[in-house]
Amino acid sequence: MEWSGRGVVLTTRKHGENDVILEAMTQDHGRHLGLVRGGRSRRLRPVLQPGNELALTWKARLSDHLGQYQVEPETLRAGDLMTSGLGLAGVQHLAFLLRLLPERHPYPGLFDALGVVLNHLETADAAGALLIRFELELLKVLGLGLDLTRCAATGEQEDLIYVSPKSARAVSREAGRPYHDKLLPLPSFLLDGQRQAGSELTWRDVTEGFGLTGFFLDRHLADNGLVQGGSRELLLGALEKRYRSEFPWNF
Repeated sequence: MEWSGRGVVLTTRKHGENDVILEAMTQDHGRHLGLVRGGRSRRLRPVLQPGNELALTWKARLSDHLGQYQVEPETLRAGDLMTSGLGLAGVQHLAFLLRLLPERHPYPGLFDALGVVLNHLETADAAGALLIRFELELLKVLGLGLDLTRCAATGEQEDLIYVSPKSARAVSREAGRPYHDKLLPLPSFLLDGQRQAGSELTWRDVTEGFGLTGFFLDRHLADNGLVQGGSRELLLGALEKRYRSEFPWNF
């Protein structure tokens, strides 16, 4: 059994004295593990850092075996990511999210989105918006997709400011007014055409966006007996720190 393709390093763990087990998000084979011989060597250790994109060749005797990776560097982002609290927290949270997916199932859309997010973790508002949209896409893949196109009660497409926690569908201002305290806020940047070019997200936009995706992710975790693990709190803390530095007028 053998295939070659691109992959982004999510995590590694020590295996024996010199080898590592590499967990990568691959373009054509989803989240996939494999053994890297000599992965703890001086040559390979900096290559096998979270966030780096590699050319991978995987070989195994049988398809259900762990198999072995041969790796070559392509895009080495880890050096820049490791200098930023937001970069480190972002990579850790993305790895946690992708671990919710079954192994070895291809998700090419999520693979492409992962690269985009990793390339924009240096700017607070871009990182916040892309991470929230990544979580929305993940929810869709998990079968929990939100319908933000029209009001669940009236079918209208204007003035959508809530999301129903029961139906995961948008609700308009008028229809949602009597149930205001029971609905989730819908930040306008998640609606097509609502964010003006050149305008940054406010910290309120970010917290409402993560509150929205977090509600449905927590429901998925609870339904499947899983635990969050703290990566979201670390990410929000790093985002807030960067926001206070870049956009102090937002607070």
